[in-house]
Amino acid sequence: MSSDEFVSVSHGPKPRRYEVNISTGDPDGDQHVPSKVADAAASKSPAQWAYERIVLYIQQFEKTLDGAHEVAMGFTGGDAGVLRIEGMGYFDPDIVTFYGTDPTGAKMQLIQHVTQLNVMLRALPKAVEHVEANRIGFRLAQDIDTDEEAV
Repeated sequence: MSSDEFVSVSHGPKPRRYEVNISTGDPDGDQHVPSKVADAAASKSPAQWAYERIVLYIQQFEKTLDGAHEVAMGFTGGDAGVLRIEGMGYFDPDIVTFYGTDPTGAKMQLIQHVTQLNVMLRALPKAVEHVEANRIGFRLAQDIDTDEEAV
């Protein structure tokens, strides 16, 4: 295998997303997975596969927020606190990164290997300088939501 190749993830015939959550009011059970996410899942790197699914979770989480709150990530272990998610990316084959700011406005970036990935989404009051709450999930989903209704 050359250094430009990566081992793809194998997910069987079609990825399934199943949710039960009494707080959202959404229907329980199987949830829509956009075809661009589900198609060719086995040919994606672990980083791309994790990135696309986290985008769907962020987008779903943002649907539950009012106009006064934005999505953020909480950290466990250490004093890193929270990161207001302002961007996200991946580096094939196995790195996912989150960009943003902490509650004081200091820039932050989390670089995470997919085998160590844990993401805790939190609602933070929106940044004062923004008129409307920033919805990063919908911007991130533009690349993976081209053919079907958004999740």
